[in-house]
Amino acid sequence: MGLPEAVTVVEVGPRDGLQNEPGVVPTEVKVGFIDRLAATGLTVVEATSFVHPRWVPQLADAAVVLAGITPLDGVRYPALVPNETGLDRALESGVDEVAVFGAASEAFSQRNLNRTIDESLAMFAPVVVRATDAGLRVRGYVSTVLGCPFQGQVPQDDVLRVTAALLDLGCHEISLGDTIGVGTAGQVHDLLDHLAPHTGLDRLAVHMHDTYGQGLANTLAAFEAGITVADASAGGLGGCPYAPGAKGNLATEDLVWALERSGVHTGVDLTALIDTIAWMADQLGRPPVSRAAQAILARRDARPDDPYYC
Repeated sequence: MGLPEAVTVVEVGPRDGLQNEPGVVPTEVKVGFIDRLAATGLTVVEATSFVHPRWVPQLADAAVVLAGITPLDGVRYPALVPNETGLDRALESGVDEVAVFGAASEAFSQRNLNRTIDESLAMFAPVVVRATDAGLRVRGYVSTVLGCPFQGQVPQDDVLRVTAALLDLGCHEISLGDTIGVGTAGQVHDLLDHLAPHTGLDRLAVHMHDTYGQGLANTLAAFEAGITVADASAGGLGGCPYAPGAKGNLATEDLVWALERSGVHTGVDLTALIDTIAWMADQLGRPPVSRAAQAILARRDARPDDPYYC
């Protein structure tokens, strides 16, 4: 495979992974999770979201979480903001990077954001301008790039339109999300081939869900195409309300295992990552869902001298 020599893994477990948890995760657990993840060598840990607590009660403690973490040099801790009110709260908390969340599907935008795509872009514009003027990096998420739960297929030109618009607004990077995990490797290649002449690939990332077990394959396909940044969630935490019962985010440990054993540098200490995942599983009261975590933890317990335990 034509994989890059090194990639950046954006850890989204503390935000995207936990936001759909049915029970409230204590603030101190979230802080401990973030600090442990940062200590594994991950250089980007998306910490929380400043969405109104009415919409995401799990992350109502965003400001307290950010105040409680122990920042490490070389690690970025972005936070999601939906609008200018969210940006105000984020700025008050001292963040140095934020993200906005849009959709390539008109139907999804109206159902999830209660706005058309054009209205959502208009809402993001002052957020991006104010954030960049304040010296912050701004990331843009584009969801439903490979399929929508309401309209089905999403035209590639729609993905291009939203991606280009967010770049034009001033986003430093765009994360392309297969929100319901219906894409395949061939579709990933086709989409990136369509985008590359217009946007380039150096400012694009991917965010693949694992609903149909394609998250890892799709992410590797993106790397083959020239992408070098991918989102993942430790322990496979997260889910999608539009794909009930399905697995959510690609697990960070599955991605790191595949990359490091293929000679691709991630900078992540897999042993420390598995320790963190085991700790978080204890906090949540259930085992991790990822293949790598389950296999490594089982081997570690049964045969600690096994060279493949981690």
